[in-house]
Amino acid sequence: MDTALTLRMKAETGQQTPDREIDSLLQESALVGKLTANYLEHPLFAVFRIMGLSEIPCVERLPYTQQLLGYIDTNLATPEGFSCLGSVKEIVPCYNAMLLEAYSRLGLASAAEAQAALRWIKRYQLFDRNQVTAWPHGGVCKHGGCLGKIPCYIGIGKTVRALITYAETTRGEDAEAEALITSGIEYMLRHSMYRRLSGGEPISSHITDIMMPQSYALSLTDLVYIAGRRKLTCDDRTAPLLHLLREKAVGENRWKIDYLYSYKGYVGYEGRRKPSEWISALFPLWLST
Repeated sequence: MDTALTLRMKAETGQQTPDREIDSLLQESALVGKLTANYLEHPLFAVFRIMGLSEIPCVERLPYTQQLLGYIDTNLATPEGFSCLGSVKEIVPCYNAMLLEAYSRLGLASAAEAQAALRWIKRYQLFDRNQVTAWPHGGVCKHGGCLGKIPCYIGIGKTVRALITYAETTRGEDAEAEALITSGIEYMLRHSMYRRLSGGEPISSHITDIMMPQSYALSLTDLVYIAGRRKLTCDDRTAPLLHLLREKAVGENRWKIDYLYSYKGYVGYEGRRKPSEWISALFPLWLST
C-alpha cells in the first residue's frame, strides 16, 4: 500500500496522525513523487494536478502544492468563481465545482477564491430541468449547454460532490449549501444516479467507469462517493447503482480501474491490470458510513 493511501485511510477513519508521521508518509509516497515530478503553467494542468493532490490528506504542506495553488489563485480564480478556459465569461460548472472541492480538501474552504466558487454555484447552478439561470454570459452554452433547459448532468454531479466535501470540511454550517445538495441528490436519484430518464441507458461517457482521481468526466467513483457520503444506499433508487457496483467487482470488495484519463497534468493513481488498492479500500468505507 502506498503511504499516501495509508494517510488517506487514517483520515477516513478519524485517526489522529502526528506531524512527523504525516511528513514521513508524504515523503515516502511513490504517488506523491509522481504527482510532484513535473510542473507546467497551464490552466488544465493545474486543475487536474491539484485534483490528484487534493485526495491526499495534508498535501497542502508541500511546497509544490503551494506553488500550484499560487498559480491557480493568480490565473484561474476570479471574483465570480474559477475559470480555466479564459475570462470570467468562460466559467464552466464542472471545473468550478472541482476546484471548490480541491480547495475544501486542502483546508481552504473559507478562502476568497473558494467562496467565490461557492457563490457562483448558489447564484447560477441549475439542479433541475426547465429552469432559467441568472448567469448573464453565454460561454457555458459553447461547452455542451451546461445551463440549458436540460442542465448538464456532469455539472450537477460534480457540483453535488463538491458541495458534499465543502459541507464536511465546514461541518455542515451552510444551510443554503445543504439545501442545494438535497436538490441535486433528488435530481440524481430520479435518474437512478446514472441512467437517462428516456431509455435507461448511461447518461454520459465514463459514468459507469471507475477512475481515481477524478477528471472532468462524471464517473462511477463520483457516484459512489455521493451515495456513500449521504447514506443513500437504503433508498431504492440507488439499487441499480449498487447492482452495477456488484457486477464490476473482481472479488470481495475489490475493483479495478476502468478508465485512465489522458491529459497534461492528470496522473492516474494506478493502472488497470490489477485490483485498485485505493478503490478497494475507499468504496467499502464510503458505502458503510
